[in-house]
Amino acid sequence: MAARNTKTTRAGRPSMRWSEPVPSPRSQRTVRAATLLGLTVVVLLVGLAYPLAARGPELFSARFERPWFLLGLVLVPFVFWRGTYGEDVRMARLRLGSVTALRAAPKGLRVWLRDLPGTLRAVGLGLLVVALSRPLNSIVPVDSSDEGIDAVLVLDLSGSMQAVVDNLPSDLARLAPRKSMQAAPTRLDAAKAVMRDFISRRKTDRIGVVAFGTAAYLVSPPTLDYHLLDSLISKMELEMIESSGTAIGDALGVAVARLRRSEAESKAIILLTDGDSNAGNLDPSYAAHLANVVGVKVYPIQIGDGDIAQVQAGVDLFGRPRYRQHRFPVNPELLKSIAQKTNGNMYIATDAEALRNSFHEVLDELEKTRFEASAATFEDLYRFLLLPGVLLLALDAILRSLVLRRFP
Repeated sequence: MAARNTKTTRAGRPSMRWSEPVPSPRSQRTVRAATLLGLTVVVLLVGLAYPLAARGPELFSARFERPWFLLGLVLVPFVFWRGTYGEDVRMARLRLGSVTALRAAPKGLRVWLRDLPGTLRAVGLGLLVVALSRPLNSIVPVDSSDEGIDAVLVLDLSGSMQAVVDNLPSDLARLAPRKSMQAAPTRLDAAKAVMRDFISRRKTDRIGVVAFGTAAYLVSPPTLDYHLLDSLISKMELEMIESSGTAIGDALGVAVARLRRSEAESKAIILLTDGDSNAGNLDPSYAAHLANVVGVKVYPIQIGDGDIAQVQAGVDLFGRPRYRQHRFPVNPELLKSIAQKTNGNMYIATDAEALRNSFHEVLDELEKTRFEASAATFEDLYRFLLLPGVLLLALDAILRSLVLRRFP
């Protein structure tokens, strides 16, 4: 009901004037709740407009790489309350006899937008939390027909690979970082560098890796994931496996087993070794026979020519490496026999540059074939949520500091 206000005129007669109706506290709360709901919906639509427009279907079907970060969403309701109704709880108060006139006073834009910063902060925080969980686009298999070969690189990790190698080019040296820069590069360093360089130049060749010493081990089956292959090869060391023997037959057998189901017409094994076969359960000649049965060509590359080589034998008092001479037996006749049985070629690399040239000659000889390559695509979607989240938080800070300033 409207309040009646009495005022005395100049003639001394009282006059009656009706003031504006004062809204009740309940109606004020209802209006504020409706306004807050509308602001929340608008901010949500603004914050999600870019992600949904750019990657809408992918976001709904995305999987999260770090799903535990989604637990941070439980903080969003608290931040929302603290930025809206919580502001009223923390607001300074002054007791007055009557606030009727203030309630009836006109309200400006700042009053209606007082809850906007809290809404911006809550929605922005929610977007950042979802971005931290790293949503990924669903794995999409892509079938593409490319020219390439299926090859397995077989690397000797026997003790003889610690012998010093000469003529390591600077572009290969960066691919074989040594534990001590004073130490000379070894045959293993050169082999790893050449293999990594070889892999970096491939685009459509499926490549696998086998390492062997006294026994043979599969490092990676043939794959197009060159980054993985490069990482695995860079971590290879002589101490990884028993290196007192050289099981060439077992190594060829493991490589042939990985290529026997290959549908490529060109299948090759590139064998890098610097010694004679003196360990393992499978005879190298029989392993070559198995390779010939499944249509795999073997290209042995002998590192060194059997002459005396230098091997590091500790360090002196000043930390400089000391070397001793050692002769490692080789068996080029065995490697030639393996190559002939599989219609491949045998190479002898006396230094690192010759080793790299041997790799490229092997590729030149291999026949290209067509095969179906199945690849998987992963797309990080976090950036589509990160950008609007940061912008909403920035807008929150601008409104609080420049527009909706409060005292205290």
